[in-house]
Amino acid sequence: MESKLQQFLDNAFAPYGDFPAKPEVTRELLANLTEKYNDLKAAGKSDEEAYRATTESLGDVSEIMEHVPHEQAAADPDPDEGLSFKETFKKTMKQAKAQMGFSKFSGISLDETDLSGASLASENFSYSSLNGANFDGADLRKAAFRAASLRGASFEGANLSQAVLAASDLQDSSFKRTNLTGAKMKASALKGVSFEGAQLAKTQFHHCDLSGLSFEGQTLDGVVFAATSLKETSFRNATLRNVSFHHSEVKHTIFDGATMDKVTYALLKGAKAKLENVAVE
Repeated sequence: MESKLQQFLDNAFAPYGDFPAKPEVTRELLANLTEKYNDLKAAGKSDEEAYRATTESLGDVSEIMEHVPHEQAAADPDPDEGLSFKETFKKTMKQAKAQMGFSKFSGISLDETDLSGASLASENFSYSSLNGANFDGADLRKAAFRAASLRGASFEGANLSQAVLAASDLQDSSFKRTNLTGAKMKASALKGVSFEGAQLAKTQFHHCDLSGLSFEGQTLDGVVFAATSLKETSFRNATLRNVSFHHSEVKHTIFDGATMDKVTYALLKGAKAKLENVAVE
């Protein structure tokens, strides 16, 4: 399995070519991934389940690369932070391990648990069963929900700014009045979800199915819909500013009565969206 994980890392970092820290980065990550895989196997996961969960735990390589010096000159102390290359690398790997590591909320069953109003910033709920859990009013800034089951969970009035919800079952969950500023939803099931009154600023939806959902009357600022299904999704009377619909199907999306900036309008028009009754500001 170590060789398979090594191949996974080689492929993940291939787009970045050779950079001075690459051997140290991949060696450290391989050790972390191998440890996680062994933990998952010990917890009763099959080889395939453990491998899939382990590789998904790496998250976005680009986020790791943001902290890794690409040039040899970066080995000198950083004039802004006063950190040497080794110190920067150590900090980066600590962040990566924190991203991948389990916490007391990972891999456990918390169905129907009441966590309303709790302080849970940066907690990791990955691989947990949280069906029907109550997170109303909770502080979940930068929290991680990867491969989690959240069917029917409630996040009403919670703060999920910069949180990550990836490869999770969020069907019939509620995000009413939730702060989703900078939150990322990736490859998650969202059928029946409510975003009524949610704060949607720089929120990202990647490879999600938002068919039939409503954003009516809401303000979306800098929101990204990437490779996302928006069939019969309604933005009726909504305000859209700098919203991206990259690789998303919008021909059957409802924009009736919406107000949008010129760039968003132009992009939607190019994608053949129906824009007969919209206002351009």
